[in-house]
Amino acid sequence: MAEHTETRPGEPARTKKSAFIENITSLGLALLLVFMIRSSVIEAFKIPSGSMIPTLFIGDHIFVNKFAYGLKIPFSDLFGDPIYVVKRDPPKRGDIIVFIYPKDESYYYIKRVVGTPGDTIELRDKVLYVNNQPVPRAPLPGAKSDEILEKLDDPKYTRNNLDLYSETMNSKDHVIMLDKNNFLGETFGPITVPPDNLFVMGDNRDFSNDSRFWGFVPMNKVKGRAEVIWLSLWIDFKDGQLNFRPARIGTVLQ
Repeated sequence: MAEHTETRPGEPARTKKSAFIENITSLGLALLLVFMIRSSVIEAFKIPSGSMIPTLFIGDHIFVNKFAYGLKIPFSDLFGDPIYVVKRDPPKRGDIIVFIYPKDESYYYIKRVVGTPGDTIELRDKVLYVNNQPVPRAPLPGAKSDEILEKLDDPKYTRNNLDLYSETMNSKDHVIMLDKNNFLGETFGPITVPPDNLFVMGDNRDFSNDSRFWGFVPMNKVKGRAEVIWLSLWIDFKDGQLNFRPARIGTVLQ
């Protein structure tokens, strides 16, 4: 006699429903984990402007270390100041930081820290002074300058109108660019950085909308420290431009 297996009415439907709920729950947890990491540990940003040339090119995609200055409770900055579980040393001179633009909080900016709380900042003849001492810098050798300008692949960036320098902050070197024909930011200050604030500038010194023009960056607006370029790609459909720079992938930012 054949054995009969009874199937309860509606059971297949319940099984499909349970599987669907499990899949949605797993996807939701995975997305939550991704957003938590993005909020508190690491996030990707794209460079849309030339204010940090020659350190960062338009179209560079970077990873920003949000754990660099402390571990905050995920999403806590959505409701006001971030709440930190672990606090680390604050930004130092020379750090490249991403922050919320104080004048319009719908924008993120990226600049280099040149002044920390208590520092006095001044520019004299385009030379940066911190606490009345010139920040060490030296002209970049011609061959190195030509190499950088050639990679920019833009006819307006030539040695005829630009000077490149190696500037030293916090025992680390970075390259800055000055325009020989632009004198708008030739002289500035002196001005003292107040507590819990930073003074920031772009490495493209004469073409950077920075603290010289709109003021200080509050510490609670800092999102993290730029660490590495993971992709360098610029596509402009309007002008038919495509710039892919594979040699920049993996560049550690200083």
